[in-house]
Amino acid sequence: MTTRAAGHSADSHDLIRVHGARANNLDDVSIEIPKRRLTVFTGVSGSGKSSLVFGTIAAESQRLINETYSAFVQGFMPTQARPDVDVLEGLTTAIIVDQQRMGADPRSTVGTATDANAMLRILFSRLGQPHVGSPQAFSFNVASISGAGAVTIERGGKTVKERRSFAITGGMCPRCEGRGSVSDIDLTQLYDDSKSLSEGAFTIPGWKSDSFWTVRVYAESGFVDPDKPIREYTKKEMNDFLYKEATKVKVDGVNLTYEGLIPKIQKSFLAKDREALQPHIRAFVDRAVTFTTCPECAGTRLSEAARSSRIGGVNIAEACSMQISDLAEWVRGLDEPSVAPLLAALLHTLDSFVEIGLGYLALERPSGTLSGGEAQRVKMIRHLGSALTDVTYVFDEPTTGLHPHDIQRMNTLLLQLRDKGNTVLVVEHKPEAIAIADHVVDLGPGAGAAGGTVCYEGPLDGLRASGTTTGRHLDDRAKPKPSVRTPTGALQVRGATRHNLRDVDVDIPLGVLCVVTGVAGSGKSSLVHGSIPPGAGVVSVDQTPIRGSRRSNPATYTGLLEPIRKAFAKANGVKPALFSANSEGACPTCNGAGVVYTDLAMMAGVAATCEECEGKRFLASVLEYRLGGRDIAEVLAMSVTEAEEFFGAGEARIPAAHAILGRLADVGLGYLSLGQPLTTLSGGERQRLKLATHMSDKGGVYVLDEPTAGLHLADVEQLLGLLDRLVDSGKSVIVVEHHQAVMAHADWIIDLGPGAGHDGGRVVFEGTPADLVADRSTLTGQHLADYVGA
Repeated sequence: MTTRAAGHSADSHDLIRVHGARANNLDDVSIEIPKRRLTVFTGVSGSGKSSLVFGTIAAESQRLINETYSAFVQGFMPTQARPDVDVLEGLTTAIIVDQQRMGADPRSTVGTATDANAMLRILFSRLGQPHVGSPQAFSFNVASISGAGAVTIERGGKTVKERRSFAITGGMCPRCEGRGSVSDIDLTQLYDDSKSLSEGAFTIPGWKSDSFWTVRVYAESGFVDPDKPIREYTKKEMNDFLYKEATKVKVDGVNLTYEGLIPKIQKSFLAKDREALQPHIRAFVDRAVTFTTCPECAGTRLSEAARSSRIGGVNIAEACSMQISDLAEWVRGLDEPSVAPLLAALLHTLDSFVEIGLGYLALERPSGTLSGGEAQRVKMIRHLGSALTDVTYVFDEPTTGLHPHDIQRMNTLLLQLRDKGNTVLVVEHKPEAIAIADHVVDLGPGAGAAGGTVCYEGPLDGLRASGTTTGRHLDDRAKPKPSVRTPTGALQVRGATRHNLRDVDVDIPLGVLCVVTGVAGSGKSSLVHGSIPPGAGVVSVDQTPIRGSRRSNPATYTGLLEPIRKAFAKANGVKPALFSANSEGACPTCNGAGVVYTDLAMMAGVAATCEECEGKRFLASVLEYRLGGRDIAEVLAMSVTEAEEFFGAGEARIPAAHAILGRLADVGLGYLSLGQPLTTLSGGERQRLKLATHMSDKGGVYVLDEPTAGLHLADVEQLLGLLDRLVDSGKSVIVVEHHQAVMAHADWIIDLGPGAGHDGGRVVFEGTPADLVADRSTLTGQHLADYVGA
């Protein structure tokens, strides 16, 4: 028998080859990525990491898989265009675990998002006593309904009538419809009852007394007297005013629909996503609507029948409210051979939560309240025990929101996935996570147009010696400040018990940089966002991602476009609406989008630059108006740095615009162009854009939740400079943070712990960073001491 000297030809495909990638700001990138290895992509925020990993490699892999389905099935799937790349070889199936926040639907919980609830429902339907029905009977998303009636059937040429009835037993609480809370509208926020409608009783934003569709419908409907103060209405008038069902009425000869004030408010304000509302409308909704725990189900979302069925004295609501690590122990204690496979699967899921560091959550926790890092790890759970190999796993900053103690755990999980024969691609900034890489690809050298090239690829040791921005900063270590600022006062928190806080009393110093630390789930956000007394002049910048369509850009999001439009209008004697691509000045061919979309059903849509405006988005006549020698399209194409200079002096001087641009430059976004669509910004860029808009808010206390998320080591230095400038200008800054450089830079540290969930919720240290390093009594202290080399 002859033996072949060469290996099998199938073994030669051990690289993913990318040639000529040009997505977003990538500049003809060509690289080779080893398969079955852990490759980390580094580079400053906005250098093109996500464009290469998500926008090119993962996107093409998903597109090729989608094309294997029939055209009928593809019609129901999201269509993806082929990435702008010359050659992509050696791709394998890509599984993406990104940082998108989980849907904030009121009925979505950690349990429903991970299938743990589905398994628990089956368990209770089989073992629960008394037996109440199928798994649906334990679901708070299924309402109980029943019906009966006659059905006509054609049978053997004859028409036969039969009586049929059906019943579905669901587990939804009938009062709150599975939401766990009931909303109540505060009528005093809707109108002033001492005035009549004709005197302008309504206090709802946008409801002016001459408004045809709102106020005049009520005043001229004939159901109420418009000249009588509301508090003097009869019982019938008040009922018609607040609750009347939709009825047709005539106002000035026009047919309009009249309905009670409460249903109208619910449809026009409360049916919309709160985050999508304009700020003044959102403030009104927050004032007018109060949410209280449902009195019938006590917030469990479940019907009485579902709560009555128990296994060993525990009902499904109690099981879902347990901390997951405790629930796993309870499930382990159930010995029932008839459901052994179900118990094993449920236990595996719950143990995965504990293994990944989320054992402190409860299954009933609403998924919209999870932080970005928690949401990403919840999504990882379904991949942990997977039998798949030779798959490409793509992670977007898996260490976001993790304490240094938890990062070691995450590293172990990533290495486990690799050791099963998978290719693991990670976009990451933290040195502890970069340290485990088999192969590193560093993109840069700068961000935006100054990035998009490969500065280094190879082993980790070579990165340190390469002289790139990442290489130079990889071993950066901040030292605790030799002298710290003296507080000017304190915010007193007394008896805080929100979520897992254990009756916490703490004084948060003012006039200094105060950092709140602790492992994930120790109660930091609960303390800072939930327990600081309201009315303390607090400006809160949380982790919620900024929303924006491709029509939104930094100029519209920050409010910068408003003063610029007014200045253009004033200089040219025309109206401001002409200088908005979303209003009168828009090119009619592309509606101000700059591109024309052609929808090709299940094929990927084609976006072509608009021939009429050549991608400038405005009417040709609008571009003839100038300010300081530039037209509006040229101004939107400027970078923040250019625009700051342009609006700072001379004919185009606009102080309001210059102030906003100064804040954008302060957070390190000087390279962004004013008209760049928000959809093309990286996570770190969005985080800083949001910070820049909040810096103008009136308030003496700034609360920042993990401002370093998505920031490169070099950008963190700039952020620390910004925090110092805020404190030096007389503000108080409170930061919830895991990054050791921010901890070392603090004037005062409050450390929560010692563990997560019910093992946390206590203050374990208060003092300066130097004291914490010397003390080493907490997990944070040990990691900070290792970091500063003490």
